[in-house]
Amino acid sequence: MTQNKNSKGFNFKLSVLSITLLSSSLVQAQSISFQQAEQQLLQSSYSSQAYNNLEQAAQLEAEAAKGLGLPRVDLNVRAYAFHSEVDIPLQQFKNNLEGSLSQGINSQISQWESANGLPSGITDPLQNGINNTIHSGIGLIPDKANVILEDQVIRSTVSVMMPLYTGGLTSSAKEIAQIQSSRSSLTNQEQQDLQRFELIQTYFNVQFQKQLQHAAQSNLNAMQLHYKNALKLEQQGFISKGQRMQFEVARNNAERSAQNNQANLSAALFQLNNLLQQSSITELATPLFVNRAEPQDLNQLLKTFSQNSALIKKMQMDTQLAEANIKAQQATKKPNVFAFGEYSLDQNQNWIVGVAARYNLFSGIDKNKNIQAAELKRDATELLTARTQQELETLIYKSYSEAVSAQQSDVLLQQNMKAAQENLRIQELSFKEDVGTANQVIDAQNMLNALKAETALNAYKYVMSLATLLQSHGSIQTFSSYMQHANTHYIR
Repeated sequence: MTQNKNSKGFNFKLSVLSITLLSSSLVQAQSISFQQAEQQLLQSSYSSQAYNNLEQAAQLEAEAAKGLGLPRVDLNVRAYAFHSEVDIPLQQFKNNLEGSLSQGINSQISQWESANGLPSGITDPLQNGINNTIHSGIGLIPDKANVILEDQVIRSTVSVMMPLYTGGLTSSAKEIAQIQSSRSSLTNQEQQDLQRFELIQTYFNVQFQKQLQHAAQSNLNAMQLHYKNALKLEQQGFISKGQRMQFEVARNNAERSAQNNQANLSAALFQLNNLLQQSSITELATPLFVNRAEPQDLNQLLKTFSQNSALIKKMQMDTQLAEANIKAQQATKKPNVFAFGEYSLDQNQNWIVGVAARYNLFSGIDKNKNIQAAELKRDATELLTARTQQELETLIYKSYSEAVSAQQSDVLLQQNMKAAQENLRIQELSFKEDVGTANQVIDAQNMLNALKAETALNAYKYVMSLATLLQSHGSIQTFSSYMQHANTHYIR
C-alpha cells in the first residue's frame, strides 16, 4: 500500500510538472524546423556571440601588429627642479690676477719713467708699494668659492626610434599575430560545428521522445480498449476474472509507461527551449528520418577529412605557431640595430640623431635551451595532430558503419511492423472466438508497441551516427541536406 501511494504521488507530480511546462507554452506555442533552430542558435547563442567577439579581437590584434618595424615617434615632456652645490678653487685665479695687475702697472710706470727722462730705479719704491697693495687686495679674495645652482625646468622634446635590424623578431611577431587570427577563425568554426552537433542531439531527442510517448499512449489506448472489452466478456461469462485481471495489469503498466514517457518528453522539450533561449516551442516540424542510400563513399571520407576538419586545421596552425616561435627564440641570439633622434621644442632647439647597436652578452636565460624547447613543442604538435587524425579515422569508420547498420535495420523493422500489426489482428480475433488467450493479445500489443519504439530508437541512432560522421569529417554544416534526399523514410 505504501509503495502504491508513493507511486501514485510520484506519477501525480510528474503529471503536474508536465501540465505546468506544457500549459505555460500553450499560450504562445510555436513550431520550429531544424533549419530554423540551427539559424537561431548560431545567431543568438551565448557561445556564438562570445566566439565571434574573440575572432574579431584576434583580427584586430593582427591588424595592430602590421605596423611593427615602422618608426616610433614620441612626444616627451619633462618637468623637473634641481639643486646643485659645488666648491670652486680660486687660488690659481688669484695668482693669475695678481700677476697680470702687477705686470701691467709696472709696465706703465716704466714707460712713464722713460718718457720723462727720470733716472732708472727712481720709481722702484712706488712699484713695490703698488705691488704690495695689489697683493693685499687680492688676498681679500677667498681661496675657494661655494656656488649653489637652483632652477625649475619644463622641457618638451620629440623623439624618434626606428628598428633597422632585429634578427627576425619583428617578422616573427607579425607572423604569429596573423596565424593566431586565422586560428581564432577556425576555433569559431569548430565551436559552431559543436553547437550544430548539440542541436542535432537535442532537437531529435525531442522527436525520439515524442515517438516513444506516442507509442506508449497508443499502447495505453489499446490496452484500455482491451480492458473494456474484457469487462464486457467477463460480465457475459465468456472469460474468467483472472483473464480480465491480466488485461487490467497490462492497462496499468501501459499507463505507468505513458506517464514516464511524458516526463521524459517534457524534460527534452525544456532542454531544447533552454538551448534556443525560448520558452514556447512545443512542436517540431522536422521528423526523425533514415536515408535509404549510403551517406557518402567511405574511402572518400577518409581521404578528405583532414582538409575539411576545423580541428585538424587548427592543430596544423599550432605547428605553424610553434615554427614561428622557434624563429622568435633564434632572433634573441642576434644583435639589434636601431636609429634614433630627438629634437627639443624649446627656444634652444637642441637635437641629436644617431644609430645604435645592442648585443646581449648575458641575461641569465639560456637562449639555446629556449630554442630546443620551442623545437620540442613543434614536434609535439605534429605528433598530436597525427594522433588526432588516427582517432578521427576510427570515428569516421565506426559512425559510418553504425549509420549503414541503422539503414539496414530500418528496412527490417518496417517488415516486422507489418507482421506485428497482422499478428495483433489475428490474436484479437482468436481471443474473441475463444481460441486464443489474453496473454497472446497482450504480447502481440506489446510487441507492436516495442517495434514502434525500436523504429524510433533506430532512427535516432541513424541521425546521431550521421551527425557524428559529418562532425568527424568536418562537414556537419551539410547535415540539413540529408533530410531532403529523395529516398528517405520519415518517422512521423
